[in-house]
Amino acid sequence: MAVRVRPARTDERERLLELWERSVRATHQFLGQDDIATLRPLVARELAGGAVQWWVLASDDDVPMGFLGYTPDTIEALFLDPDHRGRGGGTLLVAHAQALSGRALAVDVNEQNPAARGFYEALGFAVAGRSALDSGGRPFPILHLKRPAPD
Repeated sequence: MAVRVRPARTDERERLLELWERSVRATHQFLGQDDIATLRPLVARELAGGAVQWWVLASDDDVPMGFLGYTPDTIEALFLDPDHRGRGGGTLLVAHAQALSGRALAVDVNEQNPAARGFYEALGFAVAGRSALDSGGRPFPILHLKRPAPD
């Protein structure tokens, strides 16, 4: 199956929110139902806002399989449909973010999500710092990862 990265469309925000929730349920076992219910409207607001560039990993029939949130030099979000994990889509999205940046790239991951940390470390990211709380002040420690600029 051919895949490509394209800008997200406003008419697919709900689909991306559903994809986010499926991804989180598959990868963030440390989050409870109440946590997900609390985060869902915050994610919906981010998807609708203009502060982040949203990019979609789309199949050859244009169905979203994952998405990337990007701000200058930072991956703000990267989520894959659980049915499409482990097939190179995440790597493709990171490569897209790197192409947009051209410089060093940063990403934050939940410390309690060792698969995400391993994924980014395999792509050359290293822990540059840690926060005991997430950006919303919740007790979910965050690892701040960085990757140097490409040669």
